[in-house]
Amino acid sequence: MNSYSCFEVNLKDGIAHLSMSRPDQLNSMTRIFWKELPEIIKNIDKNSDARVIVLSGQGKHFSAGMDLSTFVPPKKSEREIDPARQREAFYHEVLELQDTFTALEECRMPTIAAIQGACVGGAIDMAAACDLRDCSENAFFKIVRAVKIAEVDIGIAADVGTLQRLPSLIPLASLRELAYTGRKFDSSEAKSLGLVNEVFSSEDELTSEVQKLAKTIASKSPLVTRVIKKQINYARDHSVRDALEFHATWNASLISGKDMEAAMTAYMNKTDGEFEDLEPKKSFWEKEGLI
Repeated sequence: MNSYSCFEVNLKDGIAHLSMSRPDQLNSMTRIFWKELPEIIKNIDKNSDARVIVLSGQGKHFSAGMDLSTFVPPKKSEREIDPARQREAFYHEVLELQDTFTALEECRMPTIAAIQGACVGGAIDMAAACDLRDCSENAFFKIVRAVKIAEVDIGIAADVGTLQRLPSLIPLASLRELAYTGRKFDSSEAKSLGLVNEVFSSEDELTSEVQKLAKTIASKSPLVTRVIKKQINYARDHSVRDALEFHATWNASLISGKDMEAAMTAYMNKTDGEFEDLEPKKSFWEKEGLI
């Protein structure tokens, strides 16, 4: 595994643990962060390096969100650029930032965010793209914020996932109030809203319990969890009828008799099943040995 500026990556027992590794800077999201995260996720997914991904932050805080340096305007070009063309280029930059967190949503394995301390601005965008979120009691959340300045206060709207993903996670009226005001809310409120699955009394307990959860998921057939994740995401964005049709098609093509037998045997014997990992994702060119 490569070394990274913003992350430490550990692969063990089918679990990939990604920890944001800039605690002195509150794990804020610098420019290189936006390149490294999708690169890590896509490499794990492509190579089938893990069955579960756990995302955490080192130090007192999960992440303070986007680093303010990201908002520093570029140096003025000597060449006069048409404003419309500048905006068109910026549109693609925003899509690229959005793809950073979409990588968590679209990878084949379940993802878990383990949150302590601050989870604000872009950190909520990131956590919302994960499949599961657990936190410690000292966690607090703020929907729109960049380090110490709320995005609503500097004239921009969150644009990398919060306003698009949270409507399917928490009540819409609550989302509106939290987004319009930019106020902070604690772990208890996050649990009552359904933003987090569980709240643990300490960071040590959070780490321990998330590890147990990840191990449980990793013990299941990775083919089945892959299908489940795909189905849930599809159902969120489509009608019930379309989702049922989609599910029938996927089940018909991907149900594994071998995995079913292993799962039933494990259930009867009260043991963990033995399942093969997913196959690495290879392009046509890789399969042909051209790259």
